[in-house]
Amino acid sequence: MSQNIMYALEIMGKGMGSIFAVIILLTLIVMLMSKFAEIKNRNSSQDEA
Repeated sequence: MSQNIMYALEIMGKGMGSIFAVIILLTLIVMLMSKFAEIKNRNSSQDEA
């Protein structure tokens, strides 16, 4: 019984770790996209002036 709980905790830990990794990766991608959009908007506003 105890061995089954250890296996379950190991699997759960891997699953939660991968979920957090994906959330962090998506957050970084969104942050980079917003930086690129900000730079693009800044450049296009300079071209109009």
